Amino acid sequence: MAINRRDNDLQRVFTRRALLLGTAQLGMFGALVGRLYYLQVMESDKYTLLAEENRINMRLLPPRRGRVLDRFGVELASNRRNYRVMIVAEQTRNVDATLEALSKLIQVDDTQRARVKREIERRRKFVPVVVAENLSWDDFAKVNLHSPDLPGVQLDVGETRDYPYVQTFSHVVGYVGAVAENELGDDPLLELPGFRIGKSGVEKVYDEQLRGRAGHSQIEVNAYGRAIRELERHNGQQGDDVVLTIDADLQRFTQERFGEDSGAAVVIDIHTGEILSLVSNPGYDPNWFNVGITGPQWRQLNNDKYKPLLNKAIQGQYPPGSTFKMLVGIAALESGNMTPDTRVFCPGHMDFGNNTFHCWKKGGHGTMNYVSALEESCDVYFYEAARRTGVDKIAEVAKKLGLGDFTGIDLTGERRGIIPTRAWKQGALGQPWHPGENLVIGIGQGYVTTTPLQLAVMAARLANGGYAVPPRIVRKDDAFGPATDLRPASRRWPSLNFKREQIDLALEGMTRVTTPPRGTAQRARITQAEYAMAGKTGTSQVRRISKAEREAKVKVKPQDKPWEERDHALFVAFAPVSAPRYACAVIVEHGMSGSATAAPIARDILLECQKLDPSRKPRTAPGPTTASGQAPTRNGG
Repeated sequence: MAINRRDNDLQRVFTRRALLLGTAQLGMFGALVGRLYYLQVMESDKYTLLAEENRINMRLLPPRRGRVLDRFGVELASNRRNYRVMIVAEQTRNVDATLEALSKLIQVDDTQRARVKREIERRRKFVPVVVAENLSWDDFAKVNLHSPDLPGVQLDVGETRDYPYVQTFSHVVGYVGAVAENELGDDPLLELPGFRIGKSGVEKVYDEQLRGRAGHSQIEVNAYGRAIRELERHNGQQGDDVVLTIDADLQRFTQERFGEDSGAAVVIDIHTGEILSLVSNPGYDPNWFNVGITGPQWRQLNNDKYKPLLNKAIQGQYPPGSTFKMLVGIAALESGNMTPDTRVFCPGHMDFGNNTFHCWKKGGHGTMNYVSALEESCDVYFYEAARRTGVDKIAEVAKKLGLGDFTGIDLTGERRGIIPTRAWKQGALGQPWHPGENLVIGIGQGYVTTTPLQLAVMAARLANGGYAVPPRIVRKDDAFGPATDLRPASRRWPSLNFKREQIDLALEGMTRVTTPPRGTAQRARITQAEYAMAGKTGTSQVRRISKAEREAKVKVKPQDKPWEERDHALFVAFAPVSAPRYACAVIVEHGMSGSATAAPIARDILLECQKLDPSRKPRTAPGPTTASGQAPTRNGG
């Protein structure tokens, strides 16, 4: 009886525990089912997306960069195939052995080997690492032929920037380079390995337009991130082309004409403001910066005394010398302190206070008026003109003609030069203006500095009759009007409000500069009447000549002085005289003589320019490079 009762009690306890356990199990099962329902039904979209993102990678694809073309469609910057050799660490047993085998086929130096090893250590073993790029087709084919014996080596064909004219357009077109850390912005393209952006010149100013819009691809990957296959690809939008006002043939001729001389030249259409040639000599190879400039190459460019990295046409600041005299005469006429008939006697010097200011011609020029003083470049006449006029009036006229301020050209690094005034000296140097300084300014020396581009603009504004034509280097329809607008300057640009008589006197003086027998540049004249040019010589000192040097019995010849101590040679000009169309400015650094050195260069450039006549020919449709990879030459208009 007692046993049955105990069995019943045990049975009740077991049943109760079983019920509790079953209830707990049922509750846990219900919770699990509920969670599964929540995850698979309620949160289905979210986790489907996460799973898909884990399986599929979205990758940006860099677009093709737009081309830079000359006014006739010749390619100045384009894209070429980039033959690359890469290595995948997990596919080779010995990276060092593979690199050693590669070095017997192509150049793989110690620096490259160290870089490859560093990148392999930082990346996953299945990620390709570039060993060498921009290989020649012969080297690429050689590696391809031996690829079965090179475990882990992969070959790839991509694209890179190419500058076919090398030095000729280096300062105008500029170059592209890798993105620096401080240049990273909102555009994810900038974070792509190997992506290039414009660093100077037109490449930099129009970088976003040339860059284009990125594409993308969908890549299926495994759990380790290794790519399995490409599911979808959108190549994006190629960058827009940029068409320059430059004529490639004239640009090439201009640089070749400089030869070994260091300097700059600018040719401008006096009615449209289009720059037809802008050369800074010597140039450099922009391809060096694209593929990665080496230490020796960088030192070579920086240590060169001719400063090839400096765009002398817009960054070189030089005393204009006697090329400044036209505007000094206009300022004197405008001020009313001199008239066209005012005559000044030149005995070879001018005494002012305790100082003697010398003319370049020791015996003097005799009696001079404005036109004859320009013809023979008489310093004494312009000493007197500047003394009567004053620096502020001279500065006013200089500013109108485009000196002493930014021209607004679409290139990087332009400098404004200096056109001094009384207020400028007080503010910049904390000193008052002295009357004797007017005389120095009168011949384009002292504090005055200008760029070759500014001098070309000055010549253009004089030659077009006194209209404020602005320089432009990109050919497009914009605030300046249609790119094909060939109307005269008088119908396009505001007047500088000079009296026509004043402009005509300056142009007559410039015409007589190239006219025998007294013109300072008559030996450099263009003999064909239909191409005849007018101009003004300039020779600017880079150091002051002491009294002892001036009076020395045995004088040092200019060519015997150190190159850095020789005078700069300048010439500004326009042509043809009968119907002006082109203006030109030339500076030869330490060229010693404007008439002997700079004027012949300007003559040859203007003669070639008129024969090509680029501003009057219609622009043809842009075309690709030839099959050989060379840019096509212009054929007709």
